[in-house]
Amino acid sequence: MTFKLRNATLFAACATVFLSAVGPAATAAAPAGANLAKAAAPATPRIGDVQKAVDELAEQSGVVGVIAEAYYDGKRIDRATAGSRLLGGKGGTIPTGSGYRAWSQTKTMTATAVLQLVEEGKLGLDDKLSDLLPIVVEKDLVRYADQITVRQLIQHTSGIPDFDREIDPFDRTYISPYDVLKISRSLPLQQKPGGDPLYSSTNYTLLGLIIEKLTRNTLAEEFERRFFKPLDMDRTYLPTRPTQRIEEPHGHGYHPDRRGKLRDTDKINAATAWAAGSVISTAADMAAFYSAFMKGRLLPPNLREVITGKLTPTGDPSKCVLPFRGAGPGSTSVTATTLDGRLQLAMNATFSMEMPHFGNNLAAAAQTVLCSAQ
Repeated sequence: MTFKLRNATLFAACATVFLSAVGPAATAAAPAGANLAKAAAPATPRIGDVQKAVDELAEQSGVVGVIAEAYYDGKRIDRATAGSRLLGGKGGTIPTGSGYRAWSQTKTMTATAVLQLVEEGKLGLDDKLSDLLPIVVEKDLVRYADQITVRQLIQHTSGIPDFDREIDPFDRTYISPYDVLKISRSLPLQQKPGGDPLYSSTNYTLLGLIIEKLTRNTLAEEFERRFFKPLDMDRTYLPTRPTQRIEEPHGHGYHPDRRGKLRDTDKINAATAWAAGSVISTAADMAAFYSAFMKGRLLPPNLREVITGKLTPTGDPSKCVLPFRGAGPGSTSVTATTLDGRLQLAMNATFSMEMPHFGNNLAAAAQTVLCSAQ
């Protein structure tokens, strides 16, 4: 599925599935707090030319810079950078290892945390939103809350309108999750619960609130406990303040504000996306997350498939990877992984104009590189 990014859109992306020709992922799931540190492998597969792929992406009109890093069993096996760190060819190239916004790849983390709570017996996939968050009924924040299930929130079939198109990314006023729900509630309903997928970041705002209610911890604390600490993702964090920037060295993207003026997205509101798209990370950390995700270390396959859908080997070498995408003002990120979780290519591109579909280009490049593995 592809979703359009508009001027006012702060967070738009989805995980897109390419069925895999590699072997099935491991089935054993470890507890949330288990030691899931990255491990090196003795053998290294031969993959496609990462630098060539990055160079070709950076040559496209509107692209400022591109970085990519390939990992095999937690060990970096290649890296590349092209373009520039700043607009107009300034600032040198973006250093590999730089920080970047994961955007809607945050949703995979939020959904995984919710599904871990399902595995722990703290809620069910068919539990109703009205039972889990009675306040949304009391305050009339969500229509049909008595019909919407956890599964529908994860899979974008709740019918809840998407708040993000109403948000000005350059307004760094704090907007709470409940304010986000009020914005969504003011929008026209496009369909009732249970229909076809209708992408909406509001679903994940609600999932974040459910996580916090059931765990009595903040979402940032749960991400740290469940993913960042056990996976050694020590350069990944969930911003909680609107003024937080990317702490690591990074490339700068640019996006027109509501007056049409091109502005540096380094200064956008970092916290409003929250459970739907606020995570800031690095290629190494994103590779570590998806390696653990696909190897069954975070979820058993039946629960993981609530996010990815059924992953059936096809024998088609053109469909050897599963790319997860995130897009927002000024940049796009993709982490592509083989289904066995051993090989990842994490990529980030920055722009000087609106490029809502560039995630497709990154995913196609990742497929070309990883499907050359031998």
